Amino acid sequence: MKKILILAICLGILFSNQAFTQVIAQWRGTDRKGVYNESHLLRSWPAGGPRMVWSSDSVGNGFGAPAVTSDHLYITGETDSVEYLYAFDLSGHLLWKTACGREWMISYPGSRSTPTITADGIYVCTGLGDLSCFVPGTGRRLWTVSMIGDLHGTHPLHGHSESPLVEGDKVFLTPGGADTNVVALDRHTGKIIWICKGRGERSAYNSPILIHLPARKILVTFSAYAIMGIDAETGQMLWWQEQDTYPLSERKPGYGDTHSNSAWYEDSYIYYIAGDGNGAVKLKLSADGSQVQQVWRNQSIDNFMGGFVITGNSIYTCGYTRKNLQRHDKETGISTDSLKCGAGTIILADDRLYYYNQRGEMNLIKCQDGQPEVISTFKITRGKREHFSHPVIRNGALYLRRGNALMAFDIKDRS
Repeated sequence: MKKILILAICLGILFSNQAFTQVIAQWRGTDRKGVYNESHLLRSWPAGGPRMVWSSDSVGNGFGAPAVTSDHLYITGETDSVEYLYAFDLSGHLLWKTACGREWMISYPGSRSTPTITADGIYVCTGLGDLSCFVPGTGRRLWTVSMIGDLHGTHPLHGHSESPLVEGDKVFLTPGGADTNVVALDRHTGKIIWICKGRGERSAYNSPILIHLPARKILVTFSAYAIMGIDAETGQMLWWQEQDTYPLSERKPGYGDTHSNSAWYEDSYIYYIAGDGNGAVKLKLSADGSQVQQVWRNQSIDNFMGGFVITGNSIYTCGYTRKNLQRHDKETGISTDSLKCGAGTIILADDRLYYYNQRGEMNLIKCQDGQPEVISTFKITRGKREHFSHPVIRNGALYLRRGNALMAFDIKDRS
């Protein structure tokens, strides 16, 4: 009886620790795929769009999407060259805000990344490369690490835009230094756990993903001219694929080094879209994760920051040269359909695409059984600056940020 009791206590501690470190909100949702597990959403919208539940014009300037939990929303914004972290309840009431550090003000000034939320920490990175951890309930800062001063990193042309990745006791990020290229830090203290020299290149605005295999966990991220697979426990670089659009003689900041789309892992394959690099690529990952082999490549796909989603046998993304929504075959990479609705950002929920284009139009798109079709659309008029932010869906609400404005729309089918 005593042994059973001890076993039950140990299991309880184990499971509680797993829950305590679980990421509950982050960039593009679960696995960073931009797929939101929602149901019973409106199949179409009224002419003026779904009902706006609340809005705020006081979140500071920025492009980063919010992170939404079951009861709170967190977002960053810049005011007077300082980045602030804002905490709202889901009725739109500001609970607190706290300064994170100086923000990027040179090109496209404003906050850039999405906070990563666990039960005991909020992880935020400024455009100047300061990574901080805050207490969720109060906004009290626990620690800060400078990617430039502490980790000897470098600034990419448009500032650091990476959303921190948290797994267990580690937080991962890419300072982009010659020696400290990619790092894992202790998420409780900010202390270095390992350093990967990578290829010694500056960062590429990419938010990494983590692949769980029986043999190991693999961190997948980009530097300026490579996608890299790194052992998440040791920091050993396992494999890389060069982004060869630009020859060595032409490689400088702003030329072939913008790879903002997080990769996608599914059934032993890695898919990525690097419009400023190799275009769209499908890689076969070996069973032990130690190597990759290219399956196909479609150089004509030139999306570098709008994201992509995969559903069924289709990859949906956007084009920038030809400003449209595109559909591609997952098995071959061949383009199959397109829809003229501008370049934009894309997510998926309840078998519908949510496509926010750079003209400020929020589109609801049917994507089953052939040619994508716009079902409903409405115009975003609040806020200032570019329409770059990625939409977020949580608990039947659509959240959208444009510059200093944050909006929440009710998209739940309540019939």
